[in-house]
Amino acid sequence: MKYLVIGAGGVGGSIGAFMTEAGKDVTLIARGGHLKKMQQTGLAMETTVKGNYVVNPIKATDMEHYKDTPDVVFVCVKGYSLGETVPFLQRICDAHTIVIPILNIYGTGGRLQKELPDALVTDGCVYIAAQIKEPGVIWQNGDIFRIVYGVRTPEEFRPELLQVAADLKDSGIEGVLSDNIRRDALQKFSYVSPMAACGLYYHVSAGEVQKTGEARDTFVKLMKEIDALATAMGVPFQVDIVATNLKILDTLSPTASTSMQRDVYAGKSSEIDGLIYEVVRMGEKYQVSVPTYEMVAKKAKEQGL
Repeated sequence: MKYLVIGAGGVGGSIGAFMTEAGKDVTLIARGGHLKKMQQTGLAMETTVKGNYVVNPIKATDMEHYKDTPDVVFVCVKGYSLGETVPFLQRICDAHTIVIPILNIYGTGGRLQKELPDALVTDGCVYIAAQIKEPGVIWQNGDIFRIVYGVRTPEEFRPELLQVAADLKDSGIEGVLSDNIRRDALQKFSYVSPMAACGLYYHVSAGEVQKTGEARDTFVKLMKEIDALATAMGVPFQVDIVATNLKILDTLSPTASTSMQRDVYAGKSSEIDGLIYEVVRMGEKYQVSVPTYEMVAKKAKEQGL
């Protein structure tokens, strides 16, 4: 199948590199110096598992110059950039196209489906620690690389979704076709949202939350509030979400931080609305008390974020 990856950051760049190495037909959509470097010298990967290597050539272009019709589109942009991808997606997608958004923001697929009524838009999430180190270079930390995706109703299922999982496996990526993507995407959200909220509130990286103390206690409280939301939404977690997420946290490098934190500290646009303020709105919608999120949101608003 013909794949398109919109966004060539840590997530999208890694997908493009792994699938290109495996001989899959994949094109990356990027821009600026990062795109120019990939077109000139390929995409350099610095990894803790596979070592350092360069994928060259790698197909990369911008939205303006992409003229094909893909079978599968992975949307890997930040939540605040999603809107600018919609006209592009409307141009390149048709009734057979499958769009798989793997953003940090919960519920993206359902919202995007309304903008793309002809295509199939799933929901999805990704487990990976990676980021752009410099133009043309992706730094990937750790050995977790898992993409979870699925349809929201059984009627939407297509056999091609199984082929996506097979192609990801061929590429060294764990592809999981979920039978309950609302729950599984919320489970991923139950880690990234509390970690972003806790890191921002205390202005700390993973190392401080890995230690016994106030930051770790707050992280646990935030996770429990998401857990209560999951139950109220009718998609209760099937694992002990606190134990599961603490295990993930404790395997990270102490210097690890969330992309939302890095964007805030750099004065850039961030995903704070979808990762923090949206949880407060969800609490109101489902009548679930989220006092810890309200505390974090209040401080963030006071700081003008």
